[in-house]
Amino acid sequence: AGAGELPPDVAAKVEKAKTRLTQLAADPAVLAAVREANGHDAGGMNNGKWIELGDSDPTVKSTLSSKVSQQIAKWEQSDDTVNKIVLRDQKGNLVCASVRPLIYNNANRPVFANAIKGQAWSASEIKPDTSTQIPSVHVAAPVLDGGKPIGVLHAGVTAK
Repeated sequence: AGAGELPPDVAAKVEKAKTRLTQLAADPAVLAAVREANGHDAGGMNNGKWIELGDSDPTVKSTLSSKVSQQIAKWEQSDDTVNKIVLRDQKGNLVCASVRPLIYNNANRPVFANAIKGQAWSASEIKPDTSTQIPSVHVAAPVLDGGKPIGVLHAGVTAK
């Protein structure tokens, strides 16, 4: 495959994941979690502070054990082509996830910046995921509220 061109088997997994993420992003529990997160301030949390927190920190534990995180983890575990799913608010802040992401706020990353515009998006290259280190293609779908993007649901599609 040339630059920006995924192998056909990986491209098929990516398209399937985009469709699935778009469906999951419309789940009422996902929508409610993003609406709630958008109504709160991040409380000073940022990427540097998030990285410093241990896995046993109450903030990390509550984020990853929330009802929606548990639902997202079930979705991830039911799809062997996906290695993580992360939900973000309208500012790119972490709402919940199936695994602990390395980055708390990814507003400047293509996976968020493209999907928050209102369309499902996927990367055109395979790279090790920052959280899992698994060679992956990032895929994202906007969380829409009345047709307006209010958050992003993104995933790593395993490229093997």
